[in-house]
Amino acid sequence: MMAVDFFTVETVWLQRLYVLFFIELGSRRVHLAGCTPNPNDPWVTQKARQLTWTLAERAEAFRFLIRDRDQKFTDRFDAVFRSDGTEIVRTPFRAPQANGIAERFVRTIRSECLDWLLIVNQRHLERVLGVFIDHYSGHRPHRALELTPPIPRRRSFLVATKHGAHVQRRDGLGGLLHEYRVAA
Repeated sequence: MMAVDFFTVETVWLQRLYVLFFIELGSRRVHLAGCTPNPNDPWVTQKARQLTWTLAERAEAFRFLIRDRDQKFTDRFDAVFRSDGTEIVRTPFRAPQANGIAERFVRTIRSECLDWLLIVNQRHLERVLGVFIDHYSGHRPHRALELTPPIPRRRSFLVATKHGAHVQRRDGLGGLLHEYRVAA
């Protein structure tokens, strides 16, 4: 199963940017589709096509796509996923809990990243989102995944180490994000 949603980000120049993302419910892996000041039907449909092209390489196809009733998700958007055999599940009106994992990701990215930064423009936002999603998918522990990241990239630093082992820290986004690993 996969979920899709939008969230908005205000820049320092008071421009509103819309961010479209997809999240796999089982693995919590996030796919950033893009951000734009004007999410119209052709843009949203094209982003859906691009996602299905990248997901076509996977062995397992997604059977369901959960989305809300936002008018940005048009029939053409739904047709892209239906052509791959994915069933569209629309959430009830005013029920954010029905798409809870996507809503939880929005809360996480706001509280851990976007609330601490001033976004200048769309290009800056795309860079920040790319760094955070890489951190979220490759390093940040998730309770639902037994404290492992969706795409573990390296050995966890939580394993027992020999005395005197050194821990290295890598900072992201100017020190906002911290990643730790045992030095070799």
